[in-house]
Amino acid sequence: MLHGFDILSLLIWLPVGGGVAVLAIGDTRARLARWVALLVALATFVLCVPLWLEFDTTTAAFQYLERLSWINQLHADYYLGVDGISLPLIVLTAFMTVPVIIAGWSVVEKRPAQYYAAFLILEGLMIGVFSALDALLFYFFWEAMLIPMFLIIGIWGGPRRVYATLKFFLYTFLGSVLMLVALIFLYLKAGDYTIAGFQSLPLTLAEQRWIFLAFLVAFAVKVPMWPVHTWLPDAHVEAPTGGSVILAAIMLKMGGYGLLRFSLPITPDASRELDWLVIGLSLIAVVYIGFVALMQSDMKKLIAYSSVAHMGFVTLGAFLAFDIQGSTGALRGAINGLDGAMVQMISHGLISGALFLCIGVMYDRLHSREISAYGGVINVMPKFGAFMVLFALANSGLPGTSGFVGEFLVILAAFKANVWFAFLAATTLILGAAYTLWLVKRVIFGPIANDHVAAMQDLNGREFLVLAMLAVAVLALGLWPAPLVRTMEATVQHLLQQLAVSKIPVA
Repeated sequence: MLHGFDILSLLIWLPVGGGVAVLAIGDTRARLARWVALLVALATFVLCVPLWLEFDTTTAAFQYLERLSWINQLHADYYLGVDGISLPLIVLTAFMTVPVIIAGWSVVEKRPAQYYAAFLILEGLMIGVFSALDALLFYFFWEAMLIPMFLIIGIWGGPRRVYATLKFFLYTFLGSVLMLVALIFLYLKAGDYTIAGFQSLPLTLAEQRWIFLAFLVAFAVKVPMWPVHTWLPDAHVEAPTGGSVILAAIMLKMGGYGLLRFSLPITPDASRELDWLVIGLSLIAVVYIGFVALMQSDMKKLIAYSSVAHMGFVTLGAFLAFDIQGSTGALRGAINGLDGAMVQMISHGLISGALFLCIGVMYDRLHSREISAYGGVINVMPKFGAFMVLFALANSGLPGTSGFVGEFLVILAAFKANVWFAFLAATTLILGAAYTLWLVKRVIFGPIANDHVAAMQDLNGREFLVLAMLAVAVLALGLWPAPLVRTMEATVQHLLQQLAVSKIPVA
């Protein structure tokens, strides 16, 4: 509770209620619907300011707690709270929804009220995922958010939207079924659904292995990790610009959040035993998917594969802690890995969202995502070209941008664990620069490719505002990451303490 308000409930249900209100306004009053959607999104983000400023960074305890009885028969509660891991992701969710609303202002003509309503409802449900301290409530929000994203891709997507939507839904839903089985098993042993109860529950190594694998499949699909990543490029290509932004900026982070909230603290012994599996899959994503991105001719597909490679750093950083325990500077290295994973999640949300918005700006003018259709864009769109180059450099890990901080911390942690891990992880600095800067070279620089490019207009005020917001965020996090790192410091150290203690019952 903050100043007498249940702030987390307000953050969840304000956008959901706003979405319902926008639906009620209807498409016949599209202008009013747009303004209401924007005001609700802005109000939600503004509510995050006191949440962040009054957060106590010295404790790992959950804060702003709310608890009400929900389903008595199952001992499931409406139980909310945040710590240093969930708070930055909630703020990121609220922040990224604002440019998505603004970006679709004059572009979305088909059912605009329903479009904005879907994004507002999705925002509330995603904040619910990051706030839930009851596993059944977490699962409710986790599954419910599939519905608005399903509609966003299926209604406002491209020609193959039905195929992409079904693939997205089936992958994520089937992974979630295994998570539900694991949660039910834990409930039967613990007697309730509190996540803290699950984390303190003694489990045999065999039980931990099965639970770990069930969680891994569910969260790996969402990250997405190789080889369960194939739904992502199709979803991105067919999704409207706003859908691609939220998918890359927020929804992929839920997989990483799930690993940090469930897999690591609930099954620490199995995580230690099977860390080689996650590290191996992460390194494959970083290296192999980087080469796949080099071969893409569609801009959206290239950035989608780039997301898979960059999210590999999240899973790599999260599981390096087990390989560096006991070595010189082990604690610092383990903290670097987890800090790097978290910073990478926030940074990737900003950069990937910005790049998809840039592609959307060009698509609105030329109606093509093919790299070959462009060339010399900076000659006619100098303001846009400057933003595009900035975000491309950030995606390549340029020092001074947010893209550098997370990757650098994870590579430092990898050096503590195994020099070959560090070598393979560091290839992203070469591959990421290769596919991103090659994209910029072919699209932005050079002579004007054709008459269609020559006729393109530079950014309007709305587009400039959206990209400027993200540029400031990318540079601020890159130049001054201390507030973010300080916010999650106590929680990260507490997580490391949980990983250091075996949960196997003593005979």
